[in-house]
Amino acid sequence: MSPSPSPVIITRPAAQAAALAQQIAARGRQPIVFPLLEILPLRDSAPLQAVLARLDDYALAVFVSPNAIDAAMRHVSSWPRQVAIGIVGEGSRTALAQYGLTAQNATIFSPPDPARTDSEGLLQALDLDALRGAKVLLVRGESGREFFADALLAAGIQVQAIAAYRRQAPRLDTELASRLQQLLDSRNDWIITSSEALRHLLELVRQVESGSGVAKIQQQHLLVPHARIAETAHALGFSDVTLTGSGDERLLAALQFPL
Repeated sequence: MSPSPSPVIITRPAAQAAALAQQIAARGRQPIVFPLLEILPLRDSAPLQAVLARLDDYALAVFVSPNAIDAAMRHVSSWPRQVAIGIVGEGSRTALAQYGLTAQNATIFSPPDPARTDSEGLLQALDLDALRGAKVLLVRGESGREFFADALLAAGIQVQAIAAYRRQAPRLDTELASRLQQLLDSRNDWIITSSEALRHLLELVRQVESGSGVAKIQQQHLLVPHARIAETAHALGFSDVTLTGSGDERLLAALQFPL
């Protein structure tokens, strides 16, 4: 009799984990939702609303994540057709579709390589010469990488970055510590969809089991959607890393499902 497959740990923010958990359960695996990032509203959304009221000023609006789309779109009644949209992953494409924005009614740029769904990949999809002198809106969390904005500025493109939400690590209370200890003491497949979340995981592990905990988590199997997260994982000492490519279908395809 073959051993039962290991649980699949979904570390996305809670609001984005449910649909993937359902798909994993429907395929006979046990999903465990264990968010490593909490997404919080801005303390003051007035600056965001003011910028979104002037969308016509921009040639392109770039959303760094589905969270950015959800946070911004609640303040947008209709999207101006002439304003192109930039995204970095298939999750963002799905999020746009929930607000009625698809390739049929909007110009959407995304990375051409499904394994490189990050700022570097999006730059490959853009005609920077055509954007020179134009204004680009970058919708993101309160903190984030400056690589994309710096690359646009270097190409002579005006960039307006605006925060749409806040991110924070989960607070380690007694319940979370107990859950994490159980996961450390078993073999699991971990779906990690951001480098920041992976760093939060290591920090939580150090707090729960400072000695052997890091070695235990480094031996777990990680599934990551793009190359930059894989690079971060290897740099942090993880060796069993599967690069799936962007989108839930690729994540699901990379999992081993029971017959």
